[in-house]
Amino acid sequence: MKGTSLLLFLLLAFAGRTFAIDDISTPAADPRIAIHEGFVDERTCSSCHGDQAAAFSKSHHAKAMALADDGTVRGDFDNSRFEHDGVVTTFTRRDGRFFVNTEGADGGEAEFEVKYTFAYEPLQQYLVDIGGGRLQALDIAWDTVRRQWFWLGDGTPAKPGSTYHWTGPFYRWNRTCIDCHSTDPQAKFQPQTNEYKSTYVATSIGCQSCHGPGAKHVASAQSANASDKPDTGLPKVDAGICFACHARRTKLLDGYQPGKPFLDYFSPALLRQDLYFPDGQILDEVFEYGSFQQSKMARAGVTCLDCHRPHDAGLKAEGNALCTQCHTETKPERFVNQDPSGLFDTPAHTRHQAGSTGAQCANCHMPERTYMKVDPRRDHSFVIPRPDLSATLGTPNACTTCHVDRTNDWAAETMDGWYGTQWRKRPSSAHAFTGAANGDRAAEKALRALVSDQNQAGIVRGSAIAAMSGIAGVDITTDIRTAAADADPLVRLGAAEAAGNIPPEQRLDAIGKLLGDETRAVRVAAANALAGTPPHLFGDQQGNFEAAVADLRVYVETNADVAETQSNYGFFLFARQRTAEAEAAFRRAISLDPTLEGMRINLAEFYRASGQNDRSEQTYAEAIRMAPDRADLRYGHALSLVRKQALTDAIVELEEAVRLDPQNSQYKTTFAVALDSAGRTGEALDRLGGWVTGGDPDIIGLALQYSLKLRRLPEALKYAEDLARLRPEDQQISGLIGQLKQAINEK
Repeated sequence: MKGTSLLLFLLLAFAGRTFAIDDISTPAADPRIAIHEGFVDERTCSSCHGDQAAAFSKSHHAKAMALADDGTVRGDFDNSRFEHDGVVTTFTRRDGRFFVNTEGADGGEAEFEVKYTFAYEPLQQYLVDIGGGRLQALDIAWDTVRRQWFWLGDGTPAKPGSTYHWTGPFYRWNRTCIDCHSTDPQAKFQPQTNEYKSTYVATSIGCQSCHGPGAKHVASAQSANASDKPDTGLPKVDAGICFACHARRTKLLDGYQPGKPFLDYFSPALLRQDLYFPDGQILDEVFEYGSFQQSKMARAGVTCLDCHRPHDAGLKAEGNALCTQCHTETKPERFVNQDPSGLFDTPAHTRHQAGSTGAQCANCHMPERTYMKVDPRRDHSFVIPRPDLSATLGTPNACTTCHVDRTNDWAAETMDGWYGTQWRKRPSSAHAFTGAANGDRAAEKALRALVSDQNQAGIVRGSAIAAMSGIAGVDITTDIRTAAADADPLVRLGAAEAAGNIPPEQRLDAIGKLLGDETRAVRVAAANALAGTPPHLFGDQQGNFEAAVADLRVYVETNADVAETQSNYGFFLFARQRTAEAEAAFRRAISLDPTLEGMRINLAEFYRASGQNDRSEQTYAEAIRMAPDRADLRYGHALSLVRKQALTDAIVELEEAVRLDPQNSQYKTTFAVALDSAGRTGEALDRLGGWVTGGDPDIIGLALQYSLKLRRLPEALKYAEDLARLRPEDQQISGLIGQLKQAINEK
């Protein structure tokens, strides 16, 4: 959603001019502007800090959001027309106002007035007020470079009014975008009515977005003598204010300001396989925090402002001169414990002609990936190209990103010619995380090595312990307990998340101390993992648990309009045996996003777990009416029908689940078991016979079982031999093969 994101800027000396706070006026043009407590009108800043304001006005940050008018709207609203997947949208203007005629939430064509522009370039979106205080971002955006409209979505368009339709919660500014495009934005969601009364101090990003509330600063300046240097009344700006927006994170608490601990207000996403490539490069839209935390630069103390100018957000130097600020021939004094020195801006290092595209540091070590279809962003982990890993693991590398007509093998062989083959032995986290993503228990050793390697970044080590827990190999409670005592809060966060994957009775011993952790993100994760712990087991940790639960409740209240948060809280409450409150939370989630099928699945599973089988089945049926092509809904409904002893109906649903997701072996085996339970074993075996070519041992094993049951011995022998090839160490299968051969020969 964010075509523009927040970058901090520095506080410069106050000019000494004084004025009365009473004289500050509030712009009336934007009805959402309200001068919140402690803040001032943004125009107050520029009255004294003119040079900084002038520089900032040129930045994308200053244009992150604006009232729609002739000066801010960049798209073609001169009766232009755009069509995608049968949806026709027209853009017009009348009397200085801008309108869009397109598909509404009810599926009908309707006209909507554009109230705000959103972002500046390389794309600009438009916000529409659809009532109830909701501002929705159109999913058709303007490409400011190619000067054309384009659709932001992928695949099949979402149904009107659903989660991912432009009128749904995913495109809701108040919920998804509000934090990072305005100054002190406050969503002010009204749970009783599901409406918003959102306000902000300034429509776009302003001075106080980065420097914090300015009222004390103004008062200090007003009271200071002309010859005195006033107390700024402002906190020191640090990198946390950048990361508050430039991160894939969950908000834990409102009111973040510069100088406050980032991890007390946000819980960042670790290096999950759906967000990052196995080597840590950016995959999904993760912004910069998770990348930069992996880098040696971050560990050396480099910050955003070492490369970016504070007010206009441009780079401090052009080309390789930006990097050679630090990577010089002589070691910079600043880096006492690191040595970034060397000759790098030379063909001897770059292996490309000086001044060429390939000789640019950023092109090799900060490769780009395009988001929102037109917005290229650079990776900030500062990777070293590894075409050998690209060939085996599918990770990207800068060589073939530039040389698109060449292969990874070509790039690797070229590097062999430059450096020998030793570069291939450089340690990488890629194999460990690839193994974890594939459920390979052999990766456990490599992940354990990452966790214990103090030279690795905290986000890598925390991600490794979380990934270890997902493999479910040998008991890793000891590993989690060790990680929970680590000095790095991101490692402790990983430990808290990992605890959710070990048996509940082991969790308190592993992460109990994290309930009193100094970092809110860690405390909330620990409370979540320990939800099912019986109260009498906490002992002297009971007080810490209750305090951590209070932090968790604040997080839930902060995200009161997010269906997923409310549903997850329902599971927490159910684990605490607060059944009525849990049901209310699940139903609240559905009311927030009625078309998000997962919320109904969670309610249905809650009913199942609480012994309410009829209500579970009814809830699944309701979800299927909304999304009949979801295989997981069909499967869940089938199981609920089995519990009601409606086996015939369950078989129909299982067959549909298999049809919708033919690659899912669990659906297939459950379908076969249901057929067998209904006395249709021959049909079950015939179905399994058509699926064994996939080489799934569970399917082959079930086919073997049913062929033995039906005394179809030649088929049983075939399946036993297939299984033996997959499990050569299994002596029972070897013995069975001998018995089957003997029985067949005796016939």
